[in-house]
Amino acid sequence: MESIDLLVLRTARDWLLAGERVLLATVARTWGSSPRPVGSMMALRGDGRVVGSVSGGCIEDDLIHCYTTAYQGNGMPQGLPQVVRYGVSADEAQRFGLPCGGTLELILEFDPALASLEQLLPLLDSGNLVRRELDLENGQVQLTTTRAPEQFGFDGRYMLNTLGPGYRMLLIGAGVLAEYLATMALFNGFKVAVCDPRPEYMDGWNVAGVEKIVGMPDDVVRAFAPDLRSCIVGLSHDPKLDDLALLEALHSPAFYIGVIGSRRNNQSRRERLIEHFGESAASLQRLHGPIGIYIGSKTPAEIAVSVMAEILATKNGVALPGEVNVSAAKRALEVDG
Repeated sequence: MESIDLLVLRTARDWLLAGERVLLATVARTWGSSPRPVGSMMALRGDGRVVGSVSGGCIEDDLIHCYTTAYQGNGMPQGLPQVVRYGVSADEAQRFGLPCGGTLELILEFDPALASLEQLLPLLDSGNLVRRELDLENGQVQLTTTRAPEQFGFDGRYMLNTLGPGYRMLLIGAGVLAEYLATMALFNGFKVAVCDPRPEYMDGWNVAGVEKIVGMPDDVVRAFAPDLRSCIVGLSHDPKLDDLALLEALHSPAFYIGVIGSRRNNQSRRERLIEHFGESAASLQRLHGPIGIYIGSKTPAEIAVSVMAEILATKNGVALPGEVNVSAAKRALEVDG
């Protein structure tokens, strides 16, 4: 499953190839609370079909009314990109479902250049980060591959949007849980790789868009070169494999390092890493284990939801309350019982 940005851009390209009129809308600026962050995109076809979103739905409806023939409107104009603002007054904010005091500004591109989209999509499909710069005065688009994401920017003339997987995930172990977690990570815009030296697991991998790496986890982690936008998750259930990955990951800048296992196995792992591999209690403070937030998950799909939630919370700088920690929650349940 691909990210929503890729889906929007690919759909816009396909509609243009089919001879349809297309509007590409991007959230450029927000004031106060806003349903979608800057950089969010939607594609609108001339007959009113929508992919993606820029609000909770009311602004999409207004764009359909204004720019398509779905409700006997005037249809989509031609020409240079336009800037429109929603939520200027309290009445308008209420009308369009914006939170109290919320205002957002959209950039509307009418029939975005097909050649530019056809150049952009293969770059994104290959896992590149791409800097897309739109000049509103002439409608020209410049594409540049980049190594690090830049913040979305709009100064009234130029819109700068970095597209592609800004975050990376390395999974150790290619089992069913890894497949569910990889799918969720792809949907959330991560570039995902999976490592497993065991052919009986790797040969059965069936999630498209994930890089498969056959090798020992310590070597793979070193080659992966984790940075501040990387996370490493041990899911092999084999201490030899997961521990090798952790010994490298714990000394990297990765924003999240976690490993599957019960509370007992987690405690044994921590003791083993200290006693036999020279780790310290301080270095193991970075290790999430047991991984995930406590939601009573039992199935691989449910466990993947809990792990993805913890990874996203860590990425977004959210300090989760102690009671959602798996170990703490299970201890509390034992006491309550």
